Amino acid sequence: MDTEVVVVGAGPVGLMVAAELRLAGVDVVVLERLAEPAPHPKALGLHARTLEQLAMRGLAGPFLSGGARIPAWHFGFLSEKVDLTRLDSPYPFLLAFPQHRTEAILAGRARELGARIVRGEAVTGLAPTGVSVRVGTEGRSWEAGWVVGADGAGSTVRKAAGIGFPGTDADTWAYLGDVRADAAPEPGYGVQNEKGALIVAPLPDGLRRFTGFDPARQDPAHRGLTLDELEETVTRISGVDFGLRDPEWLTTFGNATRVAADYRRGRVLLAGDSAHMHFPAGGVGLNLGLQDAMNLGWKLAAVVQGRAPDALLDTYGAERRPWGEDVAEHTLAQTALITATNPTGQALRALLSGLVRTLPDLSLLLARRLSALDVHYPVPGAHPLVGTRVAEAPLADGRPLVEGKTVIRPDGYVWWATDGDETPPDLGVAFGG
Repeated sequence: MDTEVVVVGAGPVGLMVAAELRLAGVDVVVLERLAEPAPHPKALGLHARTLEQLAMRGLAGPFLSGGARIPAWHFGFLSEKVDLTRLDSPYPFLLAFPQHRTEAILAGRARELGARIVRGEAVTGLAPTGVSVRVGTEGRSWEAGWVVGADGAGSTVRKAAGIGFPGTDADTWAYLGDVRADAAPEPGYGVQNEKGALIVAPLPDGLRRFTGFDPARQDPAHRGLTLDELEETVTRISGVDFGLRDPEWLTTFGNATRVAADYRRGRVLLAGDSAHMHFPAGGVGLNLGLQDAMNLGWKLAAVVQGRAPDALLDTYGAERRPWGEDVAEHTLAQTALITATNPTGQALRALLSGLVRTLPDLSLLLARRLSALDVHYPVPGAHPLVGTRVAEAPLADGRPLVEGKTVIRPDGYVWWATDGDETPPDLGVAFGG
């Protein structure tokens, strides 16, 4: 056997899985088809729950020092932004931080812990056992005990494992341009009207990302984008000539939305975009994947090392798949709001914006949805705290969080809470008892 675990895909999710495995001492190899990291950042934001989990690994510092904190964010491009400052988190904001820098930090962390990252290795399939990864066209392979597919929405691992990817095809197309602008708007600038939708996000080195929806450019046969087309779209929707120039990346993307039928098939597991794809509304996609990695990493390590039964890995899909479906649902809803350019849609948007403005609890609810602070893993019949996120709070005198025994899992959720005398499993930091 070449390694205990092969992770396919050296994006942020695959690298986070590798780092989590190495924390426990599991031998891991990351295979990546690209010889070099992608030059263009896809995701641009880290939400509160992701930052909390990065902080648990001592990784929040370089993100916080290098990112811009945005206190309010869009839900479906509504004119009234969602207030993030009321979140019960040390990080009540969206951190603007480009994905390629996230990838670089996590790659450094994984290597520092001893992970092997092999680039230029295109995985072409799995052996029938699911634990031999074929690469290239010469019949070479990597033998492993387990395989994690973190290789994107077109995942070779998912397809080779025979895992279905049900959902809906794209019927809406968005534009994206990373450019310089002579008259750049403030970060977070956005507009939605009968002509379309636009949002502008900051990028490093003076770049701005102009992205949104243009109802006049929905021909599925024309999926390219030129600078002239981007400038015409942006000017028509916003009514402002921003002086766009020097494009770094121009592209279009659709709203295909899918969630894998299973997150595990034997010794093959999926994480990140290989397990779910959706329209990038709200900036939640990368966060969803990194939270997959946190849930999966410690569980897989415990099973590989014989510290937990194989059945522990079944809880990975049971816990994470519902939240993949939740994100699929609310990004579809946001897509409907973003593309609501007719008078009926504009009236709906005006109504919802007014409700967000006048009902602070509604704004908070949406903020918690975007930030993933409401993610929980309920256990029927267990104490209500079991499966809930542990917010940052001092434990002054060592008392348990609930009567009985409480264990905080490595990913920051309450795992054990009982009034009985059972010994809690060795899965985290125990308090009380």
